[in-house]
Amino acid sequence: MATHVTPNSGMPWLAKYDLILGSGSPRRVQLLREAGYTYTQRVIEIDESFDPTLPVDTVAEHLAVLKSSVHTLSDSELLITADSVVIINNQILNKPEGRQQAEQFLNLLSDSTHLVHTGVCIRSNSKQVSFTASSEVTLAPLSISEIKHYIDYYSPYDRAGGYGVQDWIGHNCVTNINGSYTNIMGLPTAELYSRLKDF
Repeated sequence: MATHVTPNSGMPWLAKYDLILGSGSPRRVQLLREAGYTYTQRVIEIDESFDPTLPVDTVAEHLAVLKSSVHTLSDSELLITADSVVIINNQILNKPEGRQQAEQFLNLLSDSTHLVHTGVCIRSNSKQVSFTASSEVTLAPLSISEIKHYIDYYSPYDRAGGYGVQDWIGHNCVTNINGSYTNIMGLPTAELYSRLKDF
């Protein structure tokens, strides 16, 4: 016999809100669903360019707040927006614009440790909080053939840094993670849970 699950059951602090995910990322959709949230997805495309003089460790949160600002909310709605960036040698690697750039990114990340920052903004009509979660990822040396295989058979073009930790390259070539795994996927779910409780 099926058991009825009320929206956001086990999360009484969300009872008065209609939760909105302001992201088109399939990874964030998956993570929120698997974390047990009931929500509505609402996507508004924005220009994600940023001032290159911004410190790299502030960019993800800056973009998450920017994404939030374009949404109009009712008094009952609570909006979550997020943005992830990959940082190596104080340089931000965005989503690769083509095959050549994807190869360049993976060559740069090969046999090294990089940072993944995810900025998150939580907003209602009366309150807004934002934060940045950071994880370290170490990749094994990647051969040219491994890089070509990954680009040929997977989808690096919609992912910061040109890779997904949850797919082939993550399973086979990530040798160490320091920090939240879900943060690397695009949403630090444990910290989000804590922040929503405090909200």
